[in-house]
Amino acid sequence: VQLQASGGGLVQAGGSLTLSCVASPSIFSFDVMAWFRQAPGQHRELVARIRRSGVKEHSDSVRGRFTISRDSAKNTVSLYMNDLKPEDTAVYFCYGLLQHDYWGQGTQVTVSS
Repeated sequence: VQLQASGGGLVQAGGSLTLSCVASPSIFSFDVMAWFRQAPGQHRELVARIRRSGVKEHSDSVRGRFTISRDSAKNTVSLYMNDLKPEDTAVYFCYGLLQHDYWGQGTQVTVSS
């Protein structure tokens, strides 16, 4: 199992970024795929998740600004992040549940005020 995350970067407050997670095997092999984030000195927290059924959930802190989506043709789960705020600054991790927990490498998102 491999999860390859990309798309982080530096953006000004109010800007947008898209994170992508390419999975192996198929994204539909996973019971759940999700994005977590971890800010310095903080616990890792769930940002958004999508179940195999397609049901999506977003945390209260990002609902209405972030959207998790999947692209079967690209075997990718993406996190579209709009109206970014400085408090969104964190390392973002792709996650997949396939009998076990699997994590991709983190990608840094920095939002400047």
